[in-house]
Amino acid sequence: MKVCVVGLGYIGLPTAMMMAAHGVEVIGVDYNKDLVKTLNEGKMTFEEEGIDNLFKTAVNKGIKFSTEGVSADIYVVAVPTPYDKNSKKIDPSYVVNAVKDVMKVCPKGAIVVVESTISPGTMDRYVRPVIEENGFIIGEDIHIAHAPERIIPGNMIYELQHNSRTIGADEPGIGEKIKEVYSSFCQSEIVITDIRTAEMTKVVENTFRDINIAFANELTKICRQDNMDVYEIIRIANKHPRVNILQPGPGVGGHCISVDPWFLVGDYPNLALLIHEARKINDSMPEFVLGRISEIMEEHNINDASRVGLYGLTYKEDVDDIRESPTLQLLENMKRHLASGVKIFDPMVKNKNTVPNMYESFDEFLNDVDIVVIMVSHTHIKENMDKLKGKYILDTKNICNLDNTYRL
Repeated sequence: MKVCVVGLGYIGLPTAMMMAAHGVEVIGVDYNKDLVKTLNEGKMTFEEEGIDNLFKTAVNKGIKFSTEGVSADIYVVAVPTPYDKNSKKIDPSYVVNAVKDVMKVCPKGAIVVVESTISPGTMDRYVRPVIEENGFIIGEDIHIAHAPERIIPGNMIYELQHNSRTIGADEPGIGEKIKEVYSSFCQSEIVITDIRTAEMTKVVENTFRDINIAFANELTKICRQDNMDVYEIIRIANKHPRVNILQPGPGVGGHCISVDPWFLVGDYPNLALLIHEARKINDSMPEFVLGRISEIMEEHNINDASRVGLYGLTYKEDVDDIRESPTLQLLENMKRHLASGVKIFDPMVKNKNTVPNMYESFDEFLNDVDIVVIMVSHTHIKENMDKLKGKYILDTKNICNLDNTYRL
């Protein structure tokens, strides 16, 4: 069984390597020539615990990387699925183009598995029509399925092996063939269902998390207005056996929780009312953080935004993924307020030209700021907390107990 994984980003590449490491014949395809060149030179394209060892194992087992499509039995499409920020609907163009490219090289009877997170009905509205328009008969010439990814940066390898999976297929027999491949590395339950259910299940999972984060963030705003300690309130409330309130934060980033709920808002604008409100609350948090920074600056007569330092550019701790990060959202908000000069430091982001005023050295960063805003709780900051002494600290992650620490 030969598998071609199309799209070698944060999801496609680890999935391809995991399959190869467990004996599946795999070729990874991406149209980014520089990315493929890097992989063929034996270098990984992002950092992740254990990923280098997995890469070496996959290469030793024969994984190949190419910019050209190839003939295969199964194609796994793992390309981005952004949303239109006006309509809130999914932009299916990456998926559609990937499927079009697969049709140019696939043999009769090939299976096309879309791993990309998509809104319910995407396969029916976009994938099926483009296949049929190109003269293929679905169920004979090409079989289609949806097997949404379920991993998170920072814990990819463990979750690939231990998280349960869902496979949506038109025919149970096709689902079983796909299950056989995923079972090569997945040690948890693999559920076979229909395509629409698989589409909806993935979006619902991330929407559930978004709504619960929004509750914690809204509590933060309420408690801030009346000078109550939201962290103490949550700690006590969570002692109830049926209460589990999450921790508030500076916003929601990444390509899952911050994006997927919008698919439902876009497709069901008159029904997804709670979901829409949760999205608005979470998207408002960077602006809320900016307000707290302004309050601290005013309290201490700091009038220059260049004396403010943001620690953390990634969307979560101990990863190098900056997609949709709250810090990027905050910087965009600052531009709208015509504020500039704020300093940035993130030990996980190697390209220091990602944003302006990003520092190589943590010590130099601290030397140039009076206010440190902890946006991400990297292990690095936890291990270097003493260096923040003497600074005014806005701790959005509730990890600092030094004097002059402010919280959301």
